[in-house]
Amino acid sequence: MYLVKTPNSIQRWFSDYIWRFSTSKKEIFLTFDDGPTPEITTFVLDALKKHKAKATFFCVGENIQKYPKIFKRILAEGHKIGNHTQNHLNGWKTENTNYLANVVQAEKSFKIVMPNFKTKLFRPPYGKIKKKQATALRNKGYKIIMWTVLSGDFDMNCSPKKCYNNIVKNVKSGDIIVFHDSRKAKKNMQETLVNVLAYYSNKGFKFKLL
Repeated sequence: MYLVKTPNSIQRWFSDYIWRFSTSKKEIFLTFDDGPTPEITTFVLDALKKHKAKATFFCVGENIQKYPKIFKRILAEGHKIGNHTQNHLNGWKTENTNYLANVVQAEKSFKIVMPNFKTKLFRPPYGKIKKKQATALRNKGYKIIMWTVLSGDFDMNCSPKKCYNNIVKNVKSGDIIVFHDSRKAKKNMQETLVNVLAYYSNKGFKFKLL
């Protein structure tokens, strides 16, 4: 079970996290979790380039180590990268010290590939993070990035059409959308992304970086 659109009450309750941006401009924020993944992340990058769109990728440290060329391409094409832990940990099920150490390990993975690279964007895998974990990360300078709308691309019971409708029926200017550049989400994500890019481009929206 998951909520496609994050209720305003949750956004207010966890106001230390970033859920969306207040703007009068026609702009939205695409994000991709769990990569980089061969072929899948490169598909995303090709689609973004076609529409001159920018996005933020929340990368898993161990995937950065496996696929450094894709990591470098993401940055070379003007996109942003955020920390998504080293091993895609569920914060609710992980002891605080181990969770924070895993975030630091992801930082090290980034630097192995690009020594001067830094990011202070963090998204907790599954959106599950304890208050003490979040406070510690914020004290390290991290911004905790959540979302306004989930595409649902990870849901094997969800069709590409349903994922598309999840977005176009809920997204407004300033909203943050979650996709996944993972093997599990591949089918839903690829078809949905292409259609979403075309839909909002035709409506004059810009796809901005966090």
